[in-house]
Amino acid sequence: MLRHEFQPGRLVAGACLLTAGVLFAGDAAGVWRVPRLALVPLVVGGLFLAGAVGMVAGSVRRRRRAARRDAPPTRIRT
Repeated sequence: MLRHEFQPGRLVAGACLLTAGVLFAGDAAGVWRVPRLALVPLVVGGLFLAGAVGMVAGSVRRRRRAARRDAPPTRIRT
């Protein structure tokens, strides 16, 4: 299996959209009442938060990559 980078922005976006979907499904099933306009700030706020988290994670990833590139090579003792 190929390894991939962890992307926390996608995790946050997925969690917010999943929450909105569960609320919408519960409202459609009649389990509880959720105002339709309450879902809009949840989705928009979740996408904004996901973008901010993605930008922070990208800058951290770039800094670590640059620090690793500038670090002196380590010697392996055998």
